Amino acid sequence: MSHPINVNAFKGIFVPILMPVENERDGAIDIPRLREQVSHVIEHGVDGILAFGSNSEFYMFSDDEMLEATQAIIDEAAGRVPVMFGVGHIRTSQCVELARRAAELDIDAISVLQPMFITPTQPALYNHFSAIAEAVPDTAVLIYNNPGLAGYPISLDVIVRLAHDVENIVGIKDSSGNITNLQELVRRTADIDFQVFAGKDTIVYAGFCCGADGAVCSTANIYPELVCGIYDKFVAGDLEGSRKDQFVLNPIRLSQDAASFPAATKDMANLLGMDVGPSVLPTEATTGAALDGMKQAMREAGYLD
Repeated sequence: MSHPINVNAFKGIFVPILMPVENERDGAIDIPRLREQVSHVIEHGVDGILAFGSNSEFYMFSDDEMLEATQAIIDEAAGRVPVMFGVGHIRTSQCVELARRAAELDIDAISVLQPMFITPTQPALYNHFSAIAEAVPDTAVLIYNNPGLAGYPISLDVIVRLAHDVENIVGIKDSSGNITNLQELVRRTADIDFQVFAGKDTIVYAGFCCGADGAVCSTANIYPELVCGIYDKFVAGDLEGSRKDQFVLNPIRLSQDAASFPAATKDMANLLGMDVGPSVLPTEATTGAALDGMKQAMREAGYLD
């Protein structure tokens, strides 16, 4: 039931949508508030939604919870923007099962993170990603490279091989923060339809300058017009305006680094009255000097009085 593969749909600013929960103890997803967040980001300019990326706290929810919430996202999006679904299990067979179930929904793509905690060999990673993609041959698949959280990178050679060998692997979200990696991904896949997304909010402008097609930005949950301005101004030829928006965003995003991941995104949203609820335990809300630093950055950018 997933949409026919349309590589050109994957461009611009995608947001790993926040998952509002009823309370931090049982972590039940608050579907009405989730739908509000979906409409909020769409109405303020995002080009796509990633359901259950890292800032969606995918590691906190069961497969059934994720699929139910994704259906609500699809319903609320109502075709206005593409919707991707994130898969992040460690075990290949569990990823395959979840990918197949997700592909039964009206999604546009599946994003697959490398296995956390363990460190597979690079040939094993090739086999892992190809097995998942081949299980859903009619659904677009994007690789999600997050070495900071997974503990190791997917090599450029493996990514480029997968891009050329597996027909429905059509893109990557690269969260390495390494601009050379991003440039090499663009250069080494220039001969095929392969969409490269920057996965670090602080290098969106730099990514576009070296040919990236889009970016996946957690801060677009909170500052969608600012983040989308980086892309919209860039494609309109206003490079100075695009860079200016990036430079307004960077101190805000960097202030989050003092907080525990992924609390900072929800904390900032709640400071602006967005009422997205708490992070799921054991992640707790930011306090003390880290919270003060985030507030100061928001004030200096004009988002808090």
